Amino acid sequence: MIRSLFLILLFALSNTISFAQTSTQIYKTASGKLSFFSETPLENISATSNSVISAINPSNRNVAAVVTISTFKFKNALMQEHFNEKYLESDKYPKATFSGIINEAVDLMTPGTYQVSVTGKLTIHGVEQNRTIKGTITIDANMKLSLKSEFEVKLVDHKIQVPELVFQKIAEVITVKLEGEYKLQ
Repeated sequence: MIRSLFLILLFALSNTISFAQTSTQIYKTASGKLSFFSETPLENISATSNSVISAINPSNRNVAAVVTISTFKFKNALMQEHFNEKYLESDKYPKATFSGIINEAVDLMTPGTYQVSVTGKLTIHGVEQNRTIKGTITIDANMKLSLKSEFEVKLVDHKIQVPELVFQKIAEVITVKLEGEYKLQ
């Protein structure tokens, strides 16, 4: 399954790469960390997935990422069950994806730290939204890339329904954090 998701990501990144450029190296990870936090006066909810598959193409600055919704882990098993069955409907919408392009003309083959923004399509719960997401990319001397980003997601933007009974326990805007360690391949 990871292999097929990775192939989908590579296909998405290759949309501007000709077949003649088969030697293009791409930064890849299959163990990115995606977490979210919902804060309300009644209850805080958080979950983490360590299974984000992502790729960054340094030649055209394309970025793609996918996470399987059911990989999010909660402290409370009942919260996890409700998240998958009632809110994100992970059987019907098993993945969240993002694909876009880094706006800044940064050289991702040169070590350094870069503040970037990526404009693209964020799809959650089957609903695609145009988004610009800010982040920090650090490339070390060994050409390992680390990515950190924090952004917000409005539940209403992705048609995620919260029953009135628990409406005060779930924030309307969720804080999302993404971290990844990529290797050039």
